[in-house]
Amino acid sequence: MDMKQMMRQAQKMQAELAKAQDEIKDMTAEATAGGGMVTVVATGNNEIQSIKIDPAAVDPEDVEMLEDMVLAAANEALRAVAAKGTARLNSVTGGMNIPGLM
Repeated sequence: MDMKQMMRQAQKMQAELAKAQDEIKDMTAEATAGGGMVTVVATGNNEIQSIKIDPAAVDPEDVEMLEDMVLAAANEALRAVAAKGTARLNSVTGGMNIPGLM
């Protein structure tokens, strides 16, 4: 393989990585907790986009349980969107670990 061909391949991969990173920003993942009582949607930017709480989950006598459900759903949504992002990057890099990508 000559140097020009290697440079073209590197440039192509760089462009594909940039495209994948843009796609990841638009990804979302939804997670629930408490049997669907709490639903959280997270984005590829590692931000919580929305939280929905079933009114039946609101018990003034047990606020801690609601807090735990929100926390569990939020963490799961963030993990799920990170996994989607990693899978997308792996499709470009062939699973090669490139520091700083995610």
